Amino acid sequence: MARRHDVLEFAVLGTLSDGPLHGYELRKRLAAVLGPFRALSYGSLYPCLRRLQGKELIEEVDVTPATESTAPPLSARRARVVYALTAEGKEVFADWANQPGPEAWEDEGFAAHLAFFSRTEARVRLRILEGRKSRLEERVDALRESLARSRERMDAYTLQLQQHGLDGAEREVRWLSELIDQERTTGIDPTTGNPSTNSNEIREQA
Repeated sequence: MARRHDVLEFAVLGTLSDGPLHGYELRKRLAAVLGPFRALSYGSLYPCLRRLQGKELIEEVDVTPATESTAPPLSARRARVVYALTAEGKEVFADWANQPGPEAWEDEGFAAHLAFFSRTEARVRLRILEGRKSRLEERVDALRESLARSRERMDAYTLQLQQHGLDGAEREVRWLSELIDQERTTGIDPTTGNPSTNSNEIREQA
């Protein structure tokens, strides 16, 4: 399973691949990307930025005067550091985005990879989607078995909670099936709606 700080590092590199950002704006962009899946505080962001600087994957490139900052007035009294990817950071992110594996289809790992699917090769997108679907199908089977085995011993509220989890997993399986069909048959990038540059390769491999 992908470690939480690994997922955040990947998301930071992906967000900075669009261009340099200061910490406040970076946090806003990350919250928009990962918001439905995790809370993001400065207490987790800045240690992550220090780790990435230590690995020489990002660097401080400029300082934005407080008068030019978009941060709220009370927190904009001092200059704000601007972060950017290094050349090595760009290479690491590209490698990371295009490495399918179990960590790419766990809950948090999948959310982060999906957010940057437009930077991912078509064949890798397909592999990640298939891996995620397989993982969710295992979850559906386990939930169904649990419900069938212990339904009589559950109170009404626990039963409803279990059923809610099963319904959600089944919906995600259907959604993943649709995305996989799009990748295989039309080569459409599910993140942009545009034809994938690797659509012919996907059809040949299907």
